[in-house]
Amino acid sequence: MSASKRKGLLDSDVARYAEEGLIIPKLRVPGDLHDRMRAAVDRLLQDNPEVAPEYLVGPHIRKVGKDPAIADAFLSFALDPFFLDLVEQVLGRNFALWSSGVFCKLPGVGREVPWHQDGKYWPIRPLATCSVWVAIDDSKVENGCMRYIPGSHKRELVEHVEDTRPLLVLNRVVDPAAFDASAARDVELNAGELSMHDVFLIHGSNANKSARRRAGYVMRYMPTTSVYDRTIDPGQSSSIGVSEFARRPIWLARGIDVSGRNDFALGHDRPYAGKPVDE
Repeated sequence: MSASKRKGLLDSDVARYAEEGLIIPKLRVPGDLHDRMRAAVDRLLQDNPEVAPEYLVGPHIRKVGKDPAIADAFLSFALDPFFLDLVEQVLGRNFALWSSGVFCKLPGVGREVPWHQDGKYWPIRPLATCSVWVAIDDSKVENGCMRYIPGSHKRELVEHVEDTRPLLVLNRVVDPAAFDASAARDVELNAGELSMHDVFLIHGSNANKSARRRAGYVMRYMPTTSVYDRTIDPGQSSSIGVSEFARRPIWLARGIDVSGRNDFALGHDRPYAGKPVDE
């Protein structure tokens, strides 16, 4: 049996990720882990009613949430070997956790996420990230599941324009002339399933007009051949939530810092050893 099969992804999954920019592995998050993730998401939403649920960025960072124990729970999810094994197959041995977020569309009011590329507003050079999107609830067409344009990541960054329509999660969107929206595919997931996508993938999601909530937890990892450059001010991607990049802590998840330029100490509220979690 190959290493990829032992760790959860098939060789064909890795090849499809490179070709299409997104995969839905044929596996599920272990039941106990998913139960803990769901409980943490429910608690986060309960504790932060003043924050738009579609854009709860950085719940794994103690300074973001109101309860340090909940932040620690989200950090434990993002550094769980179950997810790190999958990411390693896509990014290689050396990578860092640099972001996570809860994206929740409440029944009947969950906002649209217009077509975009994640890396447009990220201070990573060269741009590179694998995002792992875990379905906390069922994520279907009816309640606003993710949609994507297969292969669109191969073009890298394309032109983005301002979109002033109300009730959008993002206000900078891919120029409609830059891609063929008719090629879109839906990423339908049952609760406990996950998808993985590339930093340059063009994707979005419709508003939730159903009677069911759609919540997901996304974890973002970059290869350490890249640098999380806090001197870059990439601006803001949303009018309903603010991302603070300059002092955001990052974690060495596996391997070494190949670039030798990533700062794994800044922003941490307690000492960080700078060692990957599996060593």
